[in-house]
Amino acid sequence: MDYLRNLGSAAVSSLVQKSGINLPFSLGQKVTSFETFWNLYDATKRDDGSPVSVFEYDFNHPLNKPTIPLARNALRKLRTIRHPDVLKFMDVVETDTVIYIMTERVRPLPLALKSWSTKSAEEREDWLLWGLHRISVALAFVNESCSSTHGNVRTNSIFISPSGEWKLGGFEVLSSPKDDMAVIYTMGGLLPDAMSYAPPEVKKSGWHNLKEQDVAPADAYSLGLLLHSVFNPTHPPPATAQPPHPPPQPSTRGAIPVALFPSFKKLLNPNPKARMSPKLFLDIGMAETAGEGSGFFSNNRLVKVCTGLDNFSLGSEAEKTSLLRTLKESASSFPPEFASFRVLPSLISALEYGGASAATILPLVLQFGKNVSPEDYSSVILAPLIKLYASPDRGTRMALLDHLPEYAEKLDKKVVVDKIWPHLQTGFTDTVAVIREATVRAVVLLSLKLNDRILNNDLLRHLAKMQNDIEPSIRTNTCILIGRLGPTLGYNTKRKVLVPAFSRALKDPFVHARVAGLMAFMATIDCFDVEDMAGKVIPGISSTMLDKEKLVRDQAFKAIDLFVKKLEAHAASMVRIPSCRKLRIFRLLVSPKQLKPKMALWSP
Repeated sequence: MDYLRNLGSAAVSSLVQKSGINLPFSLGQKVTSFETFWNLYDATKRDDGSPVSVFEYDFNHPLNKPTIPLARNALRKLRTIRHPDVLKFMDVVETDTVIYIMTERVRPLPLALKSWSTKSAEEREDWLLWGLHRISVALAFVNESCSSTHGNVRTNSIFISPSGEWKLGGFEVLSSPKDDMAVIYTMGGLLPDAMSYAPPEVKKSGWHNLKEQDVAPADAYSLGLLLHSVFNPTHPPPATAQPPHPPPQPSTRGAIPVALFPSFKKLLNPNPKARMSPKLFLDIGMAETAGEGSGFFSNNRLVKVCTGLDNFSLGSEAEKTSLLRTLKESASSFPPEFASFRVLPSLISALEYGGASAATILPLVLQFGKNVSPEDYSSVILAPLIKLYASPDRGTRMALLDHLPEYAEKLDKKVVVDKIWPHLQTGFTDTVAVIREATVRAVVLLSLKLNDRILNNDLLRHLAKMQNDIEPSIRTNTCILIGRLGPTLGYNTKRKVLVPAFSRALKDPFVHARVAGLMAFMATIDCFDVEDMAGKVIPGISSTMLDKEKLVRDQAFKAIDLFVKKLEAHAASMVRIPSCRKLRIFRLLVSPKQLKPKMALWSP
């Protein structure tokens, strides 16, 4: 197996497949090794190419033989324990020589801690408290709901998702006293550095002593050690690790937050019966009125945001407004991965519910979307927004149309034609005027992405009806839109549509609609043949030169002047007939006999 590993992940996949194993993933780069237990690889799923992680356990490694039961226990527990804060199991490949466990894409906590060491103290504290909150929730679930002891809470058993969330893993010795195959009581000491993380009762009486205790105290003590190690990575272990177990002194607090320190000491109580459980630690941290030393989780901004996002659909309008205001004010200070992979998906999910909040949520989605890489923008931001065009909720539709300028350029032409236009065109016949008007404005931004069939047929039919809308602003904007579309229309369509459309606007009772008609004529001057200018356009405009509104009259004279100059320039370029040739033609048309009587009248 070492030989295979040295060949590289691609060769491993190839050789394993040749041996008859159908891997559901393609191994990528090796991330790290966990003592003699697991090798962690980045990988991709074969069916959809999505990123995953793969844990490899080699049965043939000499140092792994005693720990094979622990590896099998880790697989069994990971398969059965499902929780948002637990490492997500996806698939497994197991043979006589190797176990491959596929999970969501993660990286080990120690690597993440190194990257966060350069952050400011405030940012780092926020992130650590948020992570400890998630691990406390996971441990409370393992202890209370699963009636089990994790037994391996340390930095190497915690993993970070792409969103920055902490996930509990390391289930090698996770056991329940009711489980006949429980391994922690007999094999807990086989974990690397087991005694360094063991609680005082284990150091005193061995791992089998845990079977006589409650399931939570051992994990509580490990949680205290974890808390100390993430806040004070360069400090020695707390004094409670060795007899006579003196309580931590304030001078040893280091970077541990002041509010957290009292609970930290209770987690390290050498008496398991008096030790604070992870569930109680979580409750005190989330309490808001329990007095001094409480609320260290509930006051954390990342915890607040996550809690608010998780309960968004159930919250009151006041709670939703408060959360959205917090997101808007703090957007730039959130960790990039938290903003892109935690906040953004939750906002998009909340947006699907529509309602009054849609107008506030969509700008936030686009704001957080600025941090998304260009190659991911289409799938992360545009795909959910495109689906929302099918929503019947008017608040959602209005928000999409109002903010279209921010994402219109990134839309693909095929997507606009196939997925947006079928739903967008329903806005032309909406009973709410603001939706109809917003739909007209939206077409201006999307017109270059519409195909010829839509431009020259479907769209113009809708606009013809919109020119008779009861709302004068909609009629005005429709005329302006047709003027902008003019140069992109087909030749025959221009000749049939533009003059009647703009002439209709010149007869509109709304003054600005008439002005829009004149300006549209001027803007599309290159779309008209000279014959149409002379025979249709100028006669149509001339009536507005005596309009009762000065604004219209002034614009009419400008329009007439523009078209007359255009015709003058054309007339000057026309071919002239020489004077001698004109005389010959004249003679052919009029005989001398016909001229004589007239000339006689001219004689003196």
